[in-house]
This record gives sequence, C-alpha cells and structure tokens, in this order.
Amino acid sequence: MVASGKAQPKPSKVTKKNIVRGYLFLAPNLLGFICFTLIPVVAAFALAFTDWNAFGAPHFVGLENFKTMFGDANFKASFWNNMKYTLLYVPGTIILALLFALALNKKIVAKGAFRVIYFLPYITSMVAVSMIWRMLYNGTYGPINAALKSLGFTNVPNWLADPKWAMYAIIIMCIWKNYGYYMVIFLAGLTGVDVTLYEAAQLDGANAWQKFWNVTFPQLSPTTFFVTITCIISSFKVFDAINVMTEGGPGRSTYVLVYTIYTEAFRNYRFGYASSVALVLFSMILLVTLIQWRGQKKWVEYM
Repeated sequence: MVASGKAQPKPSKVTKKNIVRGYLFLAPNLLGFICFTLIPVVAAFALAFTDWNAFGAPHFVGLENFKTMFGDANFKASFWNNMKYTLLYVPGTIILALLFALALNKKIVAKGAFRVIYFLPYITSMVAVSMIWRMLYNGTYGPINAALKSLGFTNVPNWLADPKWAMYAIIIMCIWKNYGYYMVIFLAGLTGVDVTLYEAAQLDGANAWQKFWNVTFPQLSPTTFFVTITCIISSFKVFDAINVMTEGGPGRSTYVLVYTIYTEAFRNYRFGYASSVALVLFSMILLVTLIQWRGQKKWVEYM
C-alpha cells in the first residue's frame, strides 16, 4: 500500500445527500426482504430442530426430525416423485422452449402475435390452468380421451385417477404452461448470436443441423445455463398444480416435497418437522446450483 502523502478529500454535501437518497430508495425493498424473506428463513431453520404445533413454546429436539424424516414413507415418496418430475420436466421444457424460439426467430408472418400467444399460458393463474386441465384430463368426459378414442385408441389412460399416469399428466400440463417464459429468454439469447458465423458456416457447406450445433448452441450456452438453473429450481417448487389437480394422489403418486411441507405444517400441525423438510429442500437446491456453476466453468472452457 503506497501512501499518497495527501489527505483524502471529504465528500461534499451533495455527495452525502445523494448517498442518503440512495439508501432511502433501497430501504423499502430491503425492509421487505428482511421482514418477508430473511426472518422467515432464519425462523424456519431454527424450527427444523424443534417440535412445535403452533401452540405454546417450541421444544428443542435436535436431529430427531431428520431421523424421523428419513424413515417417513411420505417423505421418501415425495423425494423420488420430485426427482422424477425434475428429470422429465426440465429437459422437456428446455427442448420445447428452444424449438419454439428457433422457429419464431425466423422471418415469419405475425411473429409478434405468435410470441404473445405462446407466452400467455405462463402469465395465467396456475390455479385456473390446473382447473381447466383437470377437466381436460377427465377419464370419461374429457376431450383428451375423446380425441384419443377418435384416433382409434381403445385403452386410454385415466390420467389423474391412475397412479401410473397422474405424474405424467401434471408434467405435461406444467411444460405447456411454462415453456413460453423460457422461450422468450432463448429468443433474447438468439439476438446476440453473431450472424457472420452463419455466413462463414454457409461458405463451408454446413447444413442446418451443423449450423445449430456448431454456431447457435455454443453461443447460447450462457442462456442455456440460466434457463437450466431456473428450470431446476422451479421444478423443486411445484405445488399449485398438484394441490388443485390431485392433492398428492392417487395414493402417493404425486406427492412432492413442497406438498409434504404444506401437509405436515398446515394439516398435521407439525411445523418443526415441516421446517426440517424445507431445510432439506433448500440444501438440495443449493447443491444443484453449486454443481451447475462448477459445471458451467468447465463447459465455457471446453467451448
């Protein structure tokens, strides 16, 4: 550290006022974050080590909730169902969003209108969408099964009433609802692709697939990384659709982690146990994020 020999100039009154104004503008957002995010997160972390039914004082039990959790059939079912949901929902959503983004990035008629149409399901209420799809999936009167029967299928699935099909039905609906959001992100990423690279690839005789794999996809890597992270985190938070369409059934076929947290906290009044499940869910999301960040560095270096 080199001494300059001169005292640092004191900030002027205008600078001080600007600093104060900046903190005042940040204060409402910071206060909201502290009250509605930071404090509940810290409280949930503390409750994970207690036995509390919302009445009276919490009773400290140490790691007892976690021991109970790993022997709980509902938790095991929700964990594996969540893994199944993530493994199918994430690639399905990303692939569909990318395909539509590539299609809408071309020069087509009414391109703006199509973008709005595909984005509309995302901004529609999940409860409303779930109610509509619940009617569409009706095994007796639903139009989906009616269409399948008209095509010659006789053994049509009973969708939400069948343990083998219920999770797939929810995954299909969630992909349809959310792919428009990620499509818009991919469209934004496609605007940053260097057009001259396509011209060079054209001169080298590259076909459409080679252009995509060697030009488009590498330059979309930051966008793909962001979409993958947000999509994985979103898949761990699925709740509304399951609560409206199946309530975790039939059996435990659509039990997921967030639904388990909701059931244990607000139906069984086991807030300490529910907090321990929430802590495990938080740890899973954090672990996935760290793995993705580390993988992204290697991916960028390889590219």
